[in-house]
Amino acid sequence: MKLTLKIITVLFISLLVSCGGKEEKKEEGFSYDKKAPTEKATSNTSTEATKVVPPSERVDLANKGVGPVKSLVLAPEIDQAMAAEGEEIFKKNCTACHRPDKKFIGPAPKGVLEIRSPEWVMNMILNPEVMVKEDPLAKELLMEFNGAPMANQNLTEAQARAVLEYFRTL
Repeated sequence: MKLTLKIITVLFISLLVSCGGKEEKKEEGFSYDKKAPTEKATSNTSTEATKVVPPSERVDLANKGVGPVKSLVLAPEIDQAMAAEGEEIFKKNCTACHRPDKKFIGPAPKGVLEIRSPEWVMNMILNPEVMVKEDPLAKELLMEFNGAPMANQNLTEAQARAVLEYFRTL
């Protein structure tokens, strides 16, 4: 009986010691919020030159992309009828992956014409498969958005132009 009591005492003490005190471990639950990656600076001071800009925020207005649209001039005034048509097309075909003003599965179109050329946007809408294969920026965006490729909605050039006009209103 004494031997059993000693064994139980040793096991109980071992159990208490192995717990390591009252330190609580926080379990992370599922969240839609994406955590920002931590950056490693090469020196103690952080400078703009060492900051890495993700492809979705990088400004590249010279790139026209790969596809049928080689040149596109936008009128100074927004064509409201075309924008309304583009909004309907966007709501019908694009909202499964895009939200107008925030990242979802794909990037938000709000402000896209401030960082991309109209030709690039049109070619991405009309020709997403080829763009992801041949355009370096589209390849980087694919990686940033977890390898989720943009689905080709088989829009006509006129429909894509209407969607582009809608993007100008955001």
